[in-house]
Amino acid sequence: MLQVAFIREHKEDIIKRLAKRNIDATQMVNDAITLDEERRALQTKLDNVKAESNTLSKEIGNLFKSGEAQKANLLKEKTTQLKETTKTLEQELNDKADALSQLLYLIPNVPNDMVPAGNTDEDNEETFREGDVPKLYEGALPHWELAKKYDIIDFELGNKITGAGFPVYKGKGAKLQRALITYFLDKNTEAGYTEIQVPHLVNEASGFGTGQLPDKEGQMYHVTADNLYLIPTAEVPATNIFRDTILNESDLPKSITGYTPCFRREAGSYGAHVRGLNRLHQFDKVEILRVEHPDNSYSALDGMVEHVKDILRELKLPYRILRLCGGDLGFTSALTYDFEVFSTAQDRWLEISSVSNFETFQANRLKLRFKNSEGKNELCHTLNGSSLALPRVLAGILENYQIKDGIKIPEVLVPYTGFDMIS
Repeated sequence: MLQVAFIREHKEDIIKRLAKRNIDATQMVNDAITLDEERRALQTKLDNVKAESNTLSKEIGNLFKSGEAQKANLLKEKTTQLKETTKTLEQELNDKADALSQLLYLIPNVPNDMVPAGNTDEDNEETFREGDVPKLYEGALPHWELAKKYDIIDFELGNKITGAGFPVYKGKGAKLQRALITYFLDKNTEAGYTEIQVPHLVNEASGFGTGQLPDKEGQMYHVTADNLYLIPTAEVPATNIFRDTILNESDLPKSITGYTPCFRREAGSYGAHVRGLNRLHQFDKVEILRVEHPDNSYSALDGMVEHVKDILRELKLPYRILRLCGGDLGFTSALTYDFEVFSTAQDRWLEISSVSNFETFQANRLKLRFKNSEGKNELCHTLNGSSLALPRVLAGILENYQIKDGIKIPEVLVPYTGFDMIS
């Protein structure tokens, strides 16, 4: 969330920049400033009452020592009143602080100056495109028909076991899926990311820490008996590794990668655009995450973008990069680049990765800080990206690499699969 001091000092700029999200944040920003002023006034009043109480306590002690018990007892009555006032003020202060926190949780991150204005994904700005779209044979199939033809993914079986959006990978389909996960992890660790394995369930504090709560609770599977959430992305448990942490400046950057399944309710998803692997409730993803010094976070973001580009070049998939407009920007992000692979059989672009800089937004929620060269605690910047999300990468491979009598395997994956063709 945004820092109150930052809101106070940059009120007009914040309102202007949040307007890029098509949000009039004037009321929320003014309310936050008012609540903070009231909170600080209560804190001052409470501090003064406590100081008066401490002074009286010392005076009472001195009076008893000097034999002036009557005066001491009169002052003790006043300290009793002050204690009641202290309790009342502490409760009012806690209520005011809670109200301020709840409001701050609802204010999204302010977009970076590079974020273009716009309302929907149609207003996103293409910044890069690479790779040739293959010319497929006449009668080329979309991936869901290829999956059935070669018996590598069974959507009906997944529906039987669980429901729509939970496919079963079979045979060479399962092995290709595993090959992609291992390949992505190898690429990431070779680039300096430390591999981790994290829980697939998180508590409420973790959800608030990375901004999924209270913004996206409707998209998350909630285990109500234990008040735990199935993770929508490895970003949530991986970033929360650093919750309530003070790092040394020399510890930065922190770079980690991990594979997890991801679970998303995707309520209201239907139609031809969500067929097959295009949108699932459970899918696999390899994530990269960085904790950076504020001075270095945007060069780190550029490095993460180049890293994902390198993977797609090796897979030889046609792709493009979009800089998301304000209306399409995620709640917690200051700047996001989306990668999309071209699905030749579907004749459409499919999102396969988002690489984002959250600046201090998550770190403020997480209380993730570092001790700077002056010995003062300063908020870190957090970044994360998909490297990569598997379903649409797999869809792109199946469709773009299909030939009349089978599906070729990208050359870089053959050492991982042990076969070069699905037929």
